[in-house]
Amino acid sequence: MSQGEQVYDLIIIGAGPAGLTAGIYASRLGLKTLILESGIPGGRAGDSPLIENYPGFPEGIAGVDLVERMVKQCSKFGAELKTFEEVIDLELKGELKSVTTRKSRYLSIAVIVATGTRRRKLKVPGETELLGRGVSYCPVCDGAFFKGLRVVVVGSSEEAAVDAIFLAELAGEVTLITHGGHFEVAEELVRKIGEKGIKVVAARVTGIVGKDGVEAVKIAYEDGKEDVLPADGVFISLGGVPTSDLVRKAGVDVDERGCIKVDRWQRTNIEGVFAAGDCTCGGMQVVTSAGEGAMAAINALKYVKRKKKLSA
Repeated sequence: MSQGEQVYDLIIIGAGPAGLTAGIYASRLGLKTLILESGIPGGRAGDSPLIENYPGFPEGIAGVDLVERMVKQCSKFGAELKTFEEVIDLELKGELKSVTTRKSRYLSIAVIVATGTRRRKLKVPGETELLGRGVSYCPVCDGAFFKGLRVVVVGSSEEAAVDAIFLAELAGEVTLITHGGHFEVAEELVRKIGEKGIKVVAARVTGIVGKDGVEAVKIAYEDGKEDVLPADGVFISLGGVPTSDLVRKAGVDVDERGCIKVDRWQRTNIEGVFAAGDCTCGGMQVVTSAGEGAMAAINALKYVKRKKKLSA
């Protein structure tokens, strides 16, 4: 450590619901806390048009609004948030943890990994080629470009259902293709899908067709029959896969899916390193991510206090 280099009590990597909740708890508990986010706060939650199952919001709340409130709480209690600071290297096994970004290097006594997930890809012809030209992973970001047009939503989860309902307010026609998943969502969402006239198709997407933009989607039914559905846009809502490559390289244990292994106190196999949220593949919900973030912060506090007492 160079002379005068600042040491934080806690560094949190990621500013989704888990990281922001950890920041709220840690800073409120008195820890000198730094949150590093590679983009803008929110993660996948920030892209959600409406979150209806987060406690305290009976009418639901837009993901971006919920994230904005969390960021304000972090600021209120003194957490330092740095956005567009991508972490590129980690040294986690020493007494002080080293976190290097493209802009600087930071030191801390404890680290919470809350890197969330990256969007799961369809991996079909046309997906990459037409990205940004009709293919999207974010209805909130791109839905307005498809007013009155035909769009396809791919996925079978509640996330896909919510995205389809949101797009039905903008697009002229919405089709939800389950892509081999079992379409099992809350009854309220099923009711809204019916009210909005959204067509649900049990099939797999085998390709996206178009030259300068999306023109159609190729699908295959369970019986082997194939079809081509005309479309102007395709929104892929297949959930996410954990972003854990960097921490795995630093020695943190992950399972065969890439999920970070934690115990009930959100501790990883490395002392002083905790993980929370979708990167652990827990509940994969905003509320469970927030709960894990809180638990990680509480136990990080205990760890930091113990370390400071031993070095006093």
